[in-house]
Amino acid sequence: MPIGMASGTCLRGLRRRAHDKAGRVKIVYSDVLVIGGGLAGLRVAIGMRRRGLDAIVLSLVPAKRSHSAAAQGGMQASLGNAVKGAGDNEDVHFEDTIRGSDWGADQLVARMFVQTAPKAVRELAAWGVPWSRVRRGDREVIINGQSVTITERDAAHGLLAQRDFGGTRKWRTCYVSDGTGHAMLYAVGDQAIAQGVPVHERKEALALIHDSSRCCGAVVRDLATGELIAYAARATVIATGGAGRLYRVTTNALICEGIGAALALETGIAALGNMEAVQFHPTGIFPAGILVTEGCRGDGGLLRDAAGHRFMPDYEPEKKELASRDVVSRRMAEHIRGGHGAETRFGSHLWLDITQLGRAHIDRNLREVKEICRYFLGIDPADAWIPVHPAQHYTMGGIRTKHTGESPTLRGLFAAGEAACWDLHGFNRLGGNSVAETVVAGMIVGEFVADFCASEQGDLNVPTALLREAVDAERRALDALLGSQGTESADLIRSEMQQVMTANVGIFRDASGLEAAVGKLEALLQRCAHIGLRRHRDGPNPELVMAYRVPRMLKLALCIAAGALAREESRGAHFREDFPRRDDARWLRRTLASWSQPSARLPSLAYEPLDVASMELPPGWRGYGARDYLDHPDSVRRTAEVQALRERSKGRARHEIQEALMSY
Repeated sequence: MPIGMASGTCLRGLRRRAHDKAGRVKIVYSDVLVIGGGLAGLRVAIGMRRRGLDAIVLSLVPAKRSHSAAAQGGMQASLGNAVKGAGDNEDVHFEDTIRGSDWGADQLVARMFVQTAPKAVRELAAWGVPWSRVRRGDREVIINGQSVTITERDAAHGLLAQRDFGGTRKWRTCYVSDGTGHAMLYAVGDQAIAQGVPVHERKEALALIHDSSRCCGAVVRDLATGELIAYAARATVIATGGAGRLYRVTTNALICEGIGAALALETGIAALGNMEAVQFHPTGIFPAGILVTEGCRGDGGLLRDAAGHRFMPDYEPEKKELASRDVVSRRMAEHIRGGHGAETRFGSHLWLDITQLGRAHIDRNLREVKEICRYFLGIDPADAWIPVHPAQHYTMGGIRTKHTGESPTLRGLFAAGEAACWDLHGFNRLGGNSVAETVVAGMIVGEFVADFCASEQGDLNVPTALLREAVDAERRALDALLGSQGTESADLIRSEMQQVMTANVGIFRDASGLEAAVGKLEALLQRCAHIGLRRHRDGPNPELVMAYRVPRMLKLALCIAAGALAREESRGAHFREDFPRRDDARWLRRTLASWSQPSARLPSLAYEPLDVASMELPPGWRGYGARDYLDHPDSVRRTAEVQALRERSKGRARHEIQEALMSY
């Protein structure tokens, strides 16, 4: 019996749950299925309701406990309210984002993002996010380690405030003290409730349902009961966040295992983009790796070594502690390698000093940092330095999508937020651009999803046999695990994977280490065939959950390691010690990883070139270190074209110039 959903018809009022004729499979219908209950997923779902469509959100945890709540420092939007943000606009934000990405970003996407971010931050204010506000008059700030008095304009009093962040030319980061993600998630979560968006908690997608060309929904497991359910939808959106738990030390929550990206990978049709692009945040507390916001350094915090020496000006005289994240993390690791770290029984670390900010500033603007230091380190950061070390933080790669958020190879599959390679960030993400991307991508991609559902392409005519077969396939796989007499431990395999990734696919990479990583990860994937369980029951079984997640995590780890081995250059957060130069001539292209067969032991890699001739900002020098990179053959010509157009356009409005450079 086929299930038909015509364009322009929403499922409100229809029976959402049904069973096939044999009564074996529960089926849940919706216009849109959103997998992931963080900021990106909730904002997509809100967009669906505004367009008159039904959307269901699946979440491993209660939505307000999603990892989005962990974002601390703020959200970038070019408002130009603060005196140190004067002159900021979308063009400046765009250039900062592209330079920060080391020219790996999709410039069309970046332009869409910077134009929409100011709208998004104001929408959040209307929804109740208590943004910190500008106060007129004089105030003391710390800039370059010195106390400076700045005077905020009377006209700006009460407007959204901005703080400084790494890799930016203006103070652009809007913030709620240092609990920005928490405040945003609660406001967006409340808005989702107000819009009537159902969130199905404790539900995990196990596989995407597709017919090799069209995604039709997902097979979902109830983590409390073990029941398998088929969710059928005209559009499926993956917004499951990053994959930090592939590494031993990460700022990511325990649920950030990359499973959404792995589901797309396992279709054999959708591809993952730039998985080798992994960001390490400079200031994870040592040794736990819990995040200490970039807002500490933006507000004037300093990085010091074991001798108390402020070392960043030695490496980056202009931006110092506020260089791009990849640069600061690399310089910190380099400084530790040079023997300047503070030694402990857990290893070496450096210090983050925010004592000069004063207790009043910390109590008002860095409250979460104070609590983290108190509970996990037993120190007061107003009096003592914070031990820090770079920790895995963000996955720039993800499910490759078009600017619409849709997979170019699997119709009906969309992705948003960190799970996607929408490619806003290229090979390095600016601080504040990620939490901004969640809501901005939710707004933009949500509109494209609604347009898709309203078009003929959004029509869905899926046989219940396809749904039943997908559920039965997952049931057989789970039964095989539950009945396995294997001797391998999923927990041990996972731990070994994390050790390999941390040791060999970290801040510094080279051929020998990456080759070793690929070999070890491949062997670990083979060992997964012999995983055994001590508890052979379905339902709430964490051991079973780990057993079916670990092979997927290993596939992602192999995509990262294999992509890093193949990319013989250094770009952004991907730094090859044996290929230290950025090579635009050979590598100004996006890595596409796919898993062609379930039995494959390694991913297949292909490449998508970036079109220099259409770039608004042609490749050039980022502004860090030596001007040591290899030009793309088209860079000189495109740079000359851009300069000539700007010369001819003198006196015209910046929006007109931008439109002439790159229409979007």
